[in-house]
Amino acid sequence: MITGIVLIFILGYVCIALEHKIKIDKAAFALLMCGIIWTVLSIFSGDADIEGELVSYLGDTCETLIFLIGAMTIVDLIDMHGGFSIITDHITTREKRRLMWLLAFITFFMSAVLDNMTTTIIMVMVLRRLISDRHERWIFTGVIVIAANSGGAWSPIGDVTTIMLWMKGNVSSAKLIESLLLPCLVSLVIPLLIASRWLKGSLPETDPADAGSSQPDYISDGESRAILFLGCALLVAVPVFKSVTHLPPYMGMVTALGIMWVFTELMYRRKRNIEESIKCRVAKVLKHIDMSTILFFLGILMAVAALESAGILSGFATGLNEHLHNVYAINTLIGILSSVVDNVPLVAA
Repeated sequence: MITGIVLIFILGYVCIALEHKIKIDKAAFALLMCGIIWTVLSIFSGDADIEGELVSYLGDTCETLIFLIGAMTIVDLIDMHGGFSIITDHITTREKRRLMWLLAFITFFMSAVLDNMTTTIIMVMVLRRLISDRHERWIFTGVIVIAANSGGAWSPIGDVTTIMLWMKGNVSSAKLIESLLLPCLVSLVIPLLIASRWLKGSLPETDPADAGSSQPDYISDGESRAILFLGCALLVAVPVFKSVTHLPPYMGMVTALGIMWVFTELMYRRKRNIEESIKCRVAKVLKHIDMSTILFFLGILMAVAALESAGILSGFATGLNEHLHNVYAINTLIGILSSVVDNVPLVAA
């Protein structure tokens, strides 16, 4: 049974990795993999309480998904009201190397607050309007992806992995930032130095306003700024909410979403001469949430939970721990022998 489950998981992950070749959404493979593994586990494990374990793991997974839905809604709400154009409108440099460093550091810190996937999408949209040359855009995009992942790694809300570790209490916000900020900066700067050698000259002059996401005509600059600053402040406040109240992070996120919802409803109440169909209310934004991504994470997390339920993860961790101990013992022995050998001539003298 164990071998079969592992093979199913590997096959599912290969299909996910080959999504663009197979031309089937990765969420489909993730859900299928999850369903098959839990079915095999239920039939062959002989565990009478498999349903109880499934419900328990589903509850933990849903905490993460609710957190992600709240964060994605707030980010989309900012984007649909032109909030990110405030940032991109201030990008005036046309020198390629300077522009790449500027975009990389904006991405680095933005992904720590939003999340690396959303930040990457936003910044790639900016690149499409700033850079026309396809080859150069690939270079910029590669740097943006690296910057988004590096920026998301040192923040408790910047990446799905860190969100899960933080929600489980395995890491704290302060220690995570303190331990990983400098290594993450290094992981960004080194690729930037390498990529800078491939870029020369300046970009043709364009309207900087075209670089950002479009702001609706009925939204003023002040309202756009208010939504941007309020949304980012609420996202940053989620870790503070957890440390003060000791409630799960998803409670902080749903509270933040509720505040944004009330704020935008009060804002639209004053806009009576606008057609309801063009207003970007939260209810409308929720319909545009990338549910395939949410379902993908549901499938992946529940598949991993099945591996944990079958004892595969704990067995792998134990084996890896023993292997690392053996490697450490071998390295220590080599060090001792090397020291003895190095000192033989001195002893003989």
